[in-house]
Amino acid sequence: MNRETTENGLSWIADAYDLGFTLTLSEGLSPHELLRAIGAEERHMVPLSRDAASELLGRDEEDHISDLDFLDWEDETTVARLASAGFLPVPPESIVRAGSVAGWAYALEEISCHTGDYIGALSTRGRAVCVHRNQNFSRVEFALRGELVSSFEPGLPHLANGVPAEVALGFVHDSDEVGEVAFLQFLEGEFGICLPWEETEAELLAAAFG
Repeated sequence: MNRETTENGLSWIADAYDLGFTLTLSEGLSPHELLRAIGAEERHMVPLSRDAASELLGRDEEDHISDLDFLDWEDETTVARLASAGFLPVPPESIVRAGSVAGWAYALEEISCHTGDYIGALSTRGRAVCVHRNQNFSRVEFALRGELVSSFEPGLPHLANGVPAEVALGFVHDSDEVGEVAFLQFLEGEFGICLPWEETEAELLAAAFG
């Protein structure tokens, strides 16, 4: 991956998470507050790298925990903490990893979209945006002060609900990029947010769901 791309902006996420992703931005919240707002308990939050989260999501229930490369399976304290937090022994349906940048909390999910169900709760202190892409479609939801304002598929305005994207956010898809990439590029400039790839690959506070 191009180093300059990964150090600037958000649009690299679409390439890095090629099977699907959800990026959520919540203004004025901390990572702890974001995870609590989507249903996590403080005692169930653990630091996880992206590789660790991917391993946990991809394992089968019958697989032995010794197959997990990131985990010393003889470390009983860590194994017990992951088990009590819902990461083991049954693979969770989604893992949400959260960090902070420039006055915003952000959350990243691989494939799943757990945070999308809580977009209103994530906007209690200002704006919240959820960008989801899977292999079939992409979707953006924008909320303000606790209320969903707009829900749309970038580049397909006839599939929108609520306030049109160009009115709610000033977003018009007028580039050759696919919808979600064009919107991520829009957010780069509109919100001035940069998520370095290296930071998001390292350990972030995480919670398991499902």
